[in-house]
Amino acid sequence: MGTQNTSVRPPAESRNDGKSHSSQCGGVTHDNVRHTARFTVVGNHLAQHTELSLLAIGLAVHIQSLPSGARVDINSLAARFPEGKTRIAGALRELETYGYLRRARLRTRQGRMVTRTVSCNQPGRTGGEDGPSPPPRPRRTTEKPPRRRVLPAVPEPVYPTPDLLRTALGVLSGLRRTDPRLLISATDAEHLVPGVAAWLERDLTPEAVHRALTNDLPQEPLHRPASLLAHRLTTQLPPLPPFRTENPPARHPLQNCDTCDRAYRAAEPGTCRACAPET
Repeated sequence: MGTQNTSVRPPAESRNDGKSHSSQCGGVTHDNVRHTARFTVVGNHLAQHTELSLLAIGLAVHIQSLPSGARVDINSLAARFPEGKTRIAGALRELETYGYLRRARLRTRQGRMVTRTVSCNQPGRTGGEDGPSPPPRPRRTTEKPPRRRVLPAVPEPVYPTPDLLRTALGVLSGLRRTDPRLLISATDAEHLVPGVAAWLERDLTPEAVHRALTNDLPQEPLHRPASLLAHRLTTQLPPLPPFRTENPPARHPLQNCDTCDRAYRAAEPGTCRACAPET
């Protein structure tokens, strides 16, 4: 019973001494099934790209999975995904920078301008080429960011007292309560405050200035509400109020009181107030 069976092979030793590599690292493990239909081949140069954002990588995979002729404009993609037009437009620019998309404006036979989009699953190569593909290089651009347009000039008050400027700022701050599109920045408000103060100097109440700036606004979106307000403050500036001189009180000639003979002023002779009979 104590004889060892020498025909049985000894158990094979593990390459990692019986310790699980995945348990040490805590990383990902794969449970893969081979696809036989409805799949898209994606290169690791895209899936593991070090410069593209996660949104751009996912969007590139989605576009590569679409059939030819599918719409991939910003509006169509925004209707499909919840990220919104701004983020989707930024991801498309990333893919275009690194060569995964090419976009060109073309004119059809009917004279309409359309955008042609070409999806590249391996930037730097076209179908039928052999050999290694060059590393994608971002396109350099010398375009400067658009400069912020200067707001139109506004009227200036004659006496810009602190109270007047404070009231004018309150008028501008309250415009958004009537129309949320009239929300302006602190910089724009600083530019517009003198114009509102010039209106207040013309004997207008803050409520009247508020109505003048918010009545009959256009229905379309206001891309630069501060520019619209500056235009109204200038073109609809009311005239200065008429100059009013205070007439001095009428001075009656001196009269001598018929009773006490004291001098007093009155239009006609008679008695002074002290001697006048009580009524």
